[in-house]
Formats: sequence, structure tokens, C-alpha cells
Amino acid sequence: MIHRLGLRLRVLLFFAALAGGALVAIGLGLWVALSRFPALHQEMTALIQIGLVAGFLTTGLIAWVWFLFDTNVARPIDLLAGALRARAHSDVERPLETEVARYLGDLAPAASAAAASLAETRSALAEAIGRETARLTQEKARLERLLSDVPVGVIICAGDHQLVFYNSQAAEFLGAGSLDVADQPGLARSVFGYLREGPLQDAWHRLTETGQPDAASDLLCTAIRGNVLLAGRMRLLDGGAGGYVLTLRDVTQDYAVSARREAFIAEALERISRAVAGIASLRAAASETGDASLALALEREVDGLVATMREIGTTNQDRRPETLPFTLLRGEDLLDGIKARAESPELAITVAPSNLLVGCNAYEMVALVARLCDGVAAALNPGHLTLRLDEEFGGASLRLCWQGPPLTVTALERLLDQPLDPSLPEATGRAVIAEHATDIWPETLPDGTGSLCLPILQARRAVRRPEPVIRRVTYDFDLLAQEKRGHVLKSGLDSLTYVVFDTETTGLLPHQGDEIVQIAAVRIVNGRRLEGEVFNTLVNPGRPIPPASSDVHGISDAMVADAPPVTEALARFHRFAEGAVLVAHNAPFDMAFLRRAEPALGKRFDMPILDTVLLSAVVFSQHAEHSLDALTQRLGITISEEARHTALGDAVATADAFLKMLTMLRGRDIRTFEEVLVEVRKHGRLLKDLNA
Repeated sequence: MIHRLGLRLRVLLFFAALAGGALVAIGLGLWVALSRFPALHQEMTALIQIGLVAGFLTTGLIAWVWFLFDTNVARPIDLLAGALRARAHSDVERPLETEVARYLGDLAPAASAAAASLAETRSALAEAIGRETARLTQEKARLERLLSDVPVGVIICAGDHQLVFYNSQAAEFLGAGSLDVADQPGLARSVFGYLREGPLQDAWHRLTETGQPDAASDLLCTAIRGNVLLAGRMRLLDGGAGGYVLTLRDVTQDYAVSARREAFIAEALERISRAVAGIASLRAAASETGDASLALALEREVDGLVATMREIGTTNQDRRPETLPFTLLRGEDLLDGIKARAESPELAITVAPSNLLVGCNAYEMVALVARLCDGVAAALNPGHLTLRLDEEFGGASLRLCWQGPPLTVTALERLLDQPLDPSLPEATGRAVIAEHATDIWPETLPDGTGSLCLPILQARRAVRRPEPVIRRVTYDFDLLAQEKRGHVLKSGLDSLTYVVFDTETTGLLPHQGDEIVQIAAVRIVNGRRLEGEVFNTLVNPGRPIPPASSDVHGISDAMVADAPPVTEALARFHRFAEGAVLVAHNAPFDMAFLRRAEPALGKRFDMPILDTVLLSAVVFSQHAEHSLDALTQRLGITISEEARHTALGDAVATADAFLKMLTMLRGRDIRTFEEVLVEVRKHGRLLKDLNA
């Protein structure tokens, strides 16, 4: 077990043994002198005094030499060893501080040179591995994206919008089903030769401005050939350079399915109406025969059937938005699709800028307004139309404007009764209006401009940047091969699951009424912090937060007014941490708040606990500074000013420090939870270990 003793303790024991040996030597010398020279018995008292003085002087001299040796040799060696271990087992690249070991001769410069050489070698190795990993990752990503059997059109373009890849479905969309080779898409050709440029450019600029690699933007665009309306999603490729992936879906198919279903419902209602009319005729006949009971029974049946029919009709009308949920799309994309469908050499169309997102059936709305544009052009011949979206009616209104008199109501009614698609005669403009639970009317604007106003109920302002869609999966296939874990004490440190947590509070005295205002935690599984498994919540402490505390963590009374109370938040945290080892920095402080709430919860926080303060003492010696700032600085971990003194920011920093110290513990051959407990309990004067 001597190898488990620290260097400084071993040096202390050596000097203690030296002092003891010196005292024994002095005592033995006096005994020999008295034994061989009897005459000295008369000077016994003087000899004893001389021996005591010599013993004290010798002990003092040895203690002084030990102090100098400990201060200038043993302690610097201990600190140097901890720093070297941190660089050997963790990715610490900060230069080695050699000033503390200035009395160790060439050892400190040699250690610094070794650490620098190690860092250089590691950097070169990491660079080589990184290049190979990046190449393999890019190949893997390309193979995943180039699957040709996906049920949507997939296009990959370079930063200059040249086609790099397209699948068969995309070729069908871009070529509009044409068999002419000239109409088919080709590599290194501009995508703008197949799709209208405006919506694609807008989406691309929105994404490049975000600077977020996981951002995606939905768009609506029209194929140049065939006027096929396509709903798409654009995502930038990893690695910059402006390349992107565009997935496309023909919304015409959705419209056809919707139209067929609506036609079926309309037909069902019509048949019910005919049945009702027949029953009504029977009732009239029964009345003529004078059979009062038959007439009464028929009357009840008719009334019930009429009520049922009305209920079905009302329910169908009310539930159309539920059965056809509309995706919010950019208003400018919608207007551009209408322009692409309706513009002709005889009719110029201008699209007014809009910052609105609107919810509608894109194909239906484009088809309807395009038909209205044709109707206005035929009836009034304005030569020029303006399309715009205004924010009003609690949503938006799509206006078709022109210079001249308004369209008559009779002409508008005729347009609404016409089918939008010859193959679907029942799909009229009036059906689209009903589908969107809205209306349309002609009007004259204050400046004398003629207009058709079509309200769209679902609308909101667009944010400046598209909301990022997080593409995150949490996995670790190594867990499949991991042996079943036994008792925690005998378990390897790498095989345990940890929940690293931190709290922010109203103050420092839990037993005097202070409470938690925020608690956050992250999970570590199989030696890896899981990005997708995070617990973070504000907590209503049920008491005012002192201004001095708010100055530290930035949490105010207003921020926690609607937050869950302490018992609810800690019950959720208990479920999150169940079955794991709790890890915290200065765990006695945080655990005091948790255990104070145990009676109200009816649950105990009896999980095993590790304290990174004590682990720091094990790794870097007890005499080093063990604050979170000092620990993260030693390990090369950066905590931003915004994250410091937030529960989540400190929990993440603590978790990263804990993972680095785990590798350093392995370097000291400390591999099980039991072995860690043995080591941390040697530093009980620093903090109490909370494990029973």
C-alpha cells in the first residue's frame, strides 16, 4: 500500500524516521558513554541536559530541512506531476507553469519540453486522424444523401447553384415528364433553368445569413416547365461553400386526394338531401290519406334526418381545417407561384414585398387566384395586376389589384363556379373558398384602385431567420457489448451512468429558508456526455429572490413567477437522475437543498455521489485551488461569461471537467467506484464525502 501514499506524506515519514533515528542515536551515545566511563555518573544531570538540547536541536534542524524540502521539492514535484498527468490524459494544451519548480534544476524545463513535445505529437496525430475522419464522414454523408429510392425529389447544388446530384423523382419534377433530352436536367447546369429563381434565392440567402449549420427553410417554388407547384425544404451542406440539399414534393397530388375526398362528402350530403326530400313526399301523401299516426311517425323521422344532415354538414365544415392542416409558407413564395401560373405577354403581374407567413393549401390557392387573374384580364383588360398580402382580419388578406373599375359580383360568382382543373369539375373556386373557411369580394380601394380581397385566416409575421431544425440523434452502440453492471462499488468508472447537476438558489443557507431557483443536469453514459439528454428548469422558490442573489445568477422574481414549485421540479429531477451516480461541484451545498425537500417529495436522493472538488484534490493534491474556475482553467475548459453562474452552464463545465479527471484517475490505476471512494475520503478535511 506504500504506493498509495502521496509523495509529500512519504517524504514526511522519511524525515520523521530520520528525526527518530537521530534521537535514538543521541540516547544510545549517552548510554554507551555512561557504561564505559563510570566517572561520568557524577555528571549525569549535565549529560542528560546536553542530550536533551542535542535532541531538540537535531529535531528542529531536521524539521526545518523537511519544511524546505517539502516547500521547494516535494510540493512542486506533486504539482508538476498533476500538471503532467492532466496533459497526458486530457486535451490540455496550456503551457506548463515551471515557476513553481524553480529549485528542481533541469527537471521543470525537461518536463515542460516533454509536455510540449507530447502536445505537438498529439496535435499532429489529431490532425491526421481528423483529416481521415473528415474524409470518411463526407463519404458517408454523400452515400446517405445519394440514395435514389427516397419518395421525394432530392437535388444537391453547389454554392453557385449548379446541379451536382438529382434523383429520378427530381428529374420528373424538373423535366415535367418530357421525353425530350433537352428538357431533362443535367449535371453542372443551373437549377434556375428548371425552377423559378426567386424562392430558391430567398431561401438560400436566409440560410447563409443564419450561420447555423442545422438550419432549414421551407419554400414553395414552381417548375418552369409544366407549372408544377412544388413544396420544398432547403438545408445547407456541411463544410460551407454555400452548397445545399433541396427536397421537393409535388403538392398537386395532395390536392387531388383532397378534392376527391371533398367530392365524396359533397355527394354523400346530396344523397342524404334526396332521401330527405323523398321522406317529405311520403309525409305529404300520408297526410292526404288521413292516417294521423303514419304522418306523425314520418314527421319525426324527417325531423331527425334533417337534424342529422345539418349536423354532418356543420361538422364537416368545422373540421376541414383539422383534416387538412395547412403548413405555414412564405407569402412571397405563394405570390411568386401565382405570378408564374398567371403571367403572360398580355398580362404583367407585380408581386409586392411581404414579410408574412400564411397557412393555406398552396396548390388550391395558386390555382384559384391564377384563375381570378385570367378572369379579371378577360373582363376588364387592365394589362397589369399587382399581388399583395396585407396583415388584417386577425390574419392576412390576399389582394389582387388593378387600375380601373372593380369586378362585378355577378362576374366574380361566375368565376368561382368554374372548375380549376378540367379533370376535376367539382373542384371549383367556391370549393376552395369553403375549404379555407373564408370569403372573397370585389372592392374599390381609397385610391380608386379595383381589387379582389381574399382573407387568409392562418397568418403571422415571418421571423428574420428560419428556425433551425435540430438534426440530433442520441446513440452509443458500445452499450450493446457492455457487460451487465453489478454493485456500484465494484463497477468500473467508465461503465457507470452519471448525472452531473448544479443549482442556483436564493441564498447560501438552505436550513434558514433559502430555496432553489434553477436546477440543471446533463447525463454521461459510457464515458460520453449526451447532448440530447439535458434537464434544465427554473424553479419558483415560493419566496422573494434577494437582489444580491439575482446579481449573481441573473434570475429575478418575474422569471420564476410561472415556473414549477420546488417539489414539482425536484420530482422531475429525481426521475431524470434515477439509477445514476450524482456528480456535483461542492456537492454538500447542492445536496442540502435536495435532501431538505425529501419529506415533501416522499422520495430520497440516495444515489451514489461524487464531488469534483474531492476528485480535484485526488488528482491535483489537496493543496491546489479547487474552485470550479480554477479547475476548469487547469483542464483547459472554457466557460463563457453568459454561461457562468447559470445552472446549465456550470453543470456542463463540471461534466467536462469530470470526464477529463476520469481519464486522469485511470492513469493512476483508480478504476472502480470503490477505489475512488477510498481516495476521496483521504481528503475529508477539505469536504465531507456524502456516500454512506
